[in-house]
Amino acid sequence: FNLQLWNNYFHLAVAFITQDSLQLENFSHAKYNKIQNKYGDMRRLIGFAIRDMWYKLGQNKICFIPGMVGPILEMTLIPEVELRKATIPIFFDMMLCEYQRTGEFKKFENEIILKLDHEVEGGRGDEHYMQLFESILTECACQYPGIFNLVESFVSLVKGLLEKLLDYRTVMNDESKDNRMSCTVNLL
Repeated sequence: FNLQLWNNYFHLAVAFITQDSLQLENFSHAKYNKIQNKYGDMRRLIGFAIRDMWYKLGQNKICFIPGMVGPILEMTLIPEVELRKATIPIFFDMMLCEYQRTGEFKKFENEIILKLDHEVEGGRGDEHYMQLFESILTECACQYPGIFNLVESFVSLVKGLLEKLLDYRTVMNDESKDNRMSCTVNLL
């Protein structure tokens, strides 16, 4: 097992998926259709490959927690539904992996909270992501009663934070200083 090689693979794949020239939703409808018809959505293909390779790591997954939390989060925030559905379960696997090793998943939790703030501030994330995140992680946790309550409270924490971050991002363009101040206080 070569940690650096795997690390390079994941970072390269996420960098490919998140490059501006592949963000099809930013293109005009005609350009979007032309690219979709000719090439398909390459982000989905690479995202599925990342997912598959993650699960092939076996006991070595722990070596990538918390280091890969940010890149995986960046990938899951891409507004492509199938990509999100395929890759959000990686978060549960990360939590489960850390939980089985240490009895908690604090490293994962701290890292995702830190990175989520940065990503939403950068314009990523939306209401649909928040709903998918909640439903997928809750569904995954149902199969593991021993960790279910921890996952449920983590999901609630992240959902609350994401709601506040999205509200904050929205009101930053608002003219009203009171609205901005209120939203800032809520976020803090």
